[in-house]
Amino acid sequence: MSAPTTEIPGYTTGTWKIDSAHSDVTFTVRHLGVSKVRGRFDQVDTTIVTAENVLDSTVTTTIQATSIDTNNEQRDGHVRSADFLDVEQFPTITFTSTGVRVDGGDYLIDGDLTIHGVTKPVTLAAELGGFGDGMAPGSKVLGISASTEISRGDFGIGAGVPGAVVSDKIKIELDIEAGLQA
Repeated sequence: MSAPTTEIPGYTTGTWKIDSAHSDVTFTVRHLGVSKVRGRFDQVDTTIVTAENVLDSTVTTTIQATSIDTNNEQRDGHVRSADFLDVEQFPTITFTSTGVRVDGGDYLIDGDLTIHGVTKPVTLAAELGGFGDGMAPGSKVLGISASTEISRGDFGIGAGVPGAVVSDKIKIELDIEAGLQA
């Protein structure tokens, strides 16, 4: 299956780096089965390579696990501890795409996600925000949003914490703006 790039207005090939000031990597998890707790990672390095055929494009991301921010310092410390992310032993979270595909009108990015030293395949449902001109003369930007849901148990996160306290399912959402590299 081929996804013609002519259907993507302004499609530009090249290597793109995340603009951290205009990007978010967030997650949501249920607490005590009744409320949602949200958090984000503040230190994210993402490279997107757009190929001639959009299906040959790639994404690589490295997240500093210590940069977690749930808007609660005590909770952040607990999530960084060996009870959950164990950031001393596993300081980074990584994603490396293994393929891009089209399902109906939707783009799906398959890849390997590594958290807590465990690598599992995941699929991100992606929405291309588009390509456009950046703020600096001659600069180009692209926007992409993506989401997936993982099981913390699959990654060995919080094995001693019951699902009734913190749900097993974690929703991950990415809103990325990236700049074209020279």
